[in-house]
Amino acid sequence: MRGQAQIRIIGIDPGLRRTGWGVIETDGVRLSYVSSGLITSTSGEDLAYRLRELFEGLTSVIAASGAREAAVEETFVNENARATLKLGQARGMALLAPAMRGLAIAEYAPNLIKKAVVGTGHAEKRQVQAMIGFLLPKARFESADEADALAIAICHANHRGAAALAKRIAKVEARG
Repeated sequence: MRGQAQIRIIGIDPGLRRTGWGVIETDGVRLSYVSSGLITSTSGEDLAYRLRELFEGLTSVIAASGAREAAVEETFVNENARATLKLGQARGMALLAPAMRGLAIAEYAPNLIKKAVVGTGHAEKRQVQAMIGFLLPKARFESADEADALAIAICHANHRGAAALAKRIAKVEARG
């Protein structure tokens, strides 16, 4: 893995009220913090306009970040079907914005993200935040959503090599 070019990754933690984003760089071995932040939507607006706010915010952040790959947290289903549907629509914006910029996009389950950063899939938010501070000592985040987005980016940095290898193997096997 050494000698690889630096790759910039944006992690996105989708939410209708607050969407966290975090940008890191990796050379396959080292991780470094670039930036992070929060995109919010106006709670009194109609859903379509809130989704537009998220999309436009993410599009702007992605353009400014120089990211070449994106990682997005998968939606978990909770007991409130209406809230889950709205979260799914916000997640759609989190997938569409990097797709419109031509970024490679990966999706990760919440438990896999926690396991990649903390070592256990059932870690608490404070444990994730503490490990972000350890792995990215220059990181300055103001919210759990930003910390989660950085964790998503770190998860992708840890898994992207394995995913690329699996795709190459699948292509070779398909050729037969």
